[in-house]
Amino acid sequence: MRPKAPEVPSEPGEGHCTRTVEQGAFCIARCSCGWTGPARRARAKAREDAAAHLER
Repeated sequence: MRPKAPEVPSEPGEGHCTRTVEQGAFCIARCSCGWTGPARRARAKAREDAAAHLER
């Protein structure tokens, strides 16, 4: 079992909290607002997706 990836912190008061979730060979970025990024094989790319979401 792989360790859970750390959450990407969001700015206080924004209401967004992103995390990565592993599903089989893929890693997906998700946010507390309901946004879900594309499935990625590289965890780093999923974390980049989450960071880009927070910038919007």
